[in-house]
Amino acid sequence: MYADRLPTAVRQLLTDLLVVFWVYAWIRAALWVQDLVQKLGVPGKKLEEAGAGIAGNLGDIGGKVGRVPLVGDELTSPFSSAAGAANNLAEAGRQQQEVVGDVALALAVVTAAVPLALVLFLWLPLRLRWMRRAGVAARVRNEPAGRDLLALRALAGRPLDQLAKLGPDIAQSWRNGDAAAVDALAALELKDLGLKPSRGR
Repeated sequence: MYADRLPTAVRQLLTDLLVVFWVYAWIRAALWVQDLVQKLGVPGKKLEEAGAGIAGNLGDIGGKVGRVPLVGDELTSPFSSAAGAANNLAEAGRQQQEVVGDVALALAVVTAAVPLALVLFLWLPLRLRWMRRAGVAARVRNEPAGRDLLALRALAGRPLDQLAKLGPDIAQSWRNGDAAAVDALAALELKDLGLKPSRGR
């Protein structure tokens, strides 16, 4: 998970903590956006409650008026129509709340998706790639053939100024099988990964 060398390990740990905080902060921001947008549904809720209340009251009144002898049915009709209109009002309030809920969810997803995608597609692959490379290097660093492989990778991949510090004939020394040159090159490659040359060195 982390390098052997303290500066690299500290940097990795701080980066991991920063990524965790980044993810947490954007999830919290997404939830905040969702809550903020959900407040736009309050008028719809009040509209639904008012419409349902009015419809219920008109229904009760219509039921009482309907008991009037002879003309009860005729008197009930306006109240029934008004109750239907109130129910339509309540339904409009419900629909407005549903629309606001859908918009709030969509905005929350968008708010969190982009930052989380950066972590998922940029940081995580790099972190996993380092872990894979460091794991292989840690397994082979104590084996002669493994050190030779690390030395070859250093010769092929390290900047020329780093190789020049090991001596002008470092490549020839490696070709000749010079153990000191192999160890120096392997150590250079391991250092780039934040690993120490070996457990006992």
